This record gives sequence, structure tokens and C-alpha cells, in this order.
Amino acid sequence: MASSALAGRSAAAAACCAATAGARSAAMSSSRSASMGRRVASVLPRFAAAAGIAVASTRASPARASAAPAGGKTAVATAEAPAALGPYSQAIQANGTLYVSGVLGLVPETMKFAGETVEEQTEQLMNNMGAILRAGGADFDSVVKTTIMLADLADFGTVNKIYATYFPAPAPARSTYQVAALPLNARIEIECIALIKK
Repeated sequence: MASSALAGRSAAAAACCAATAGARSAAMSSSRSASMGRRVASVLPRFAAAAGIAVASTRASPARASAAPAGGKTAVATAEAPAALGPYSQAIQANGTLYVSGVLGLVPETMKFAGETVEEQTEQLMNNMGAILRAGGADFDSVVKTTIMLADLADFGTVNKIYATYFPAPAPARSTYQVAALPLNARIEIECIALIKK
């Protein structure tokens, strides 16, 4: 009987210890969870703030990248210069600049060359260019770049003498090339870029 009672007390004590340990474990677990929750709660705002900054930055970039450039382009056309021989404009105005297509020494009314020589074609060409420049709001004084194309580079000196009478100092920047052939078998063609006068 004594042995039986002792065993019962031992079992009860063990159960009590187990219950106490379980309660302590649960309490510690609850405490750890609460502590973890507090840590997460304290950290989340910082992550949220960082995320908010990142999102704002990401949204701002495309807006700047997709901004359309200012200005557009306008075609220039005048009957005082030869009509275009293909799908191009006599000149284009864009952002305060006039881009003049290659000009030939054709008489506007007849669309025939002013003559066979490079002198005749150059004089007519420069008259045509002047008409296009005026129609586009510019003139020879506002030309900043020209490109000369010659069928024969031996004509370089002759063209220079005529060319110099149209451009006051400082003369525009320039490139000159001999080409295999020009439209309509022209002796010379010149294109230019000018600043539009306000």
C-alpha cells in the first residue's frame, strides 16, 4: 500500500513538473513570438519607407526618359527654285535650323540647266539656293555649313571664285567631294545648313 501511494505521488509530481515545464515553454515561446513581432513591426516601417523611395524613383525615370523633344519640322517650298526631283523637300526647318537639300543649276521655269559649263551652273545654283534660304527665313550670311559635290575636282578653283562672292566672312564650314555622277549629269551640286533668323 505504501509503495502504491508513493508511486501515485511520484506520478502526480511528474505530471505537475511536466505541466509547469509546458507552461514555461509556452510562455517563452509566446514571449519570443511577441518579441519577434515587435522586431518585425519596428523593421517593417523602414522597409516600407525604403520600398516607397524605390518605387518613387522607378516611376520618375520613365517619365523623364519618355519626355518628347520640343519642336517639329516644317517643309519649305518656293517656286523661285527648281522643284524637287524626288521624294524630298527643298528644305526643312527644325529647331531654329534650316536644312537645304542639294541644289542644282537648273532654271526653275524650264527645269533645264542654265548652261553646260560649271560657271553657268554654279551661278544659277547659288541663285536657287538664295531663293530657298529666303523662303526658309535665312540667307547666305546665316549659313554655317555647306557640302559641295563636283563631277570633276578640276573645277574646284573655278567654283571657289564664284562661291566666295556669296558668303561673307567668316565663311561657313565646308566639305568638297568629287563624285562618280550627279543627278541629270550636273557638273555641281551644293547643300547647306543655315540658322533661321529671328
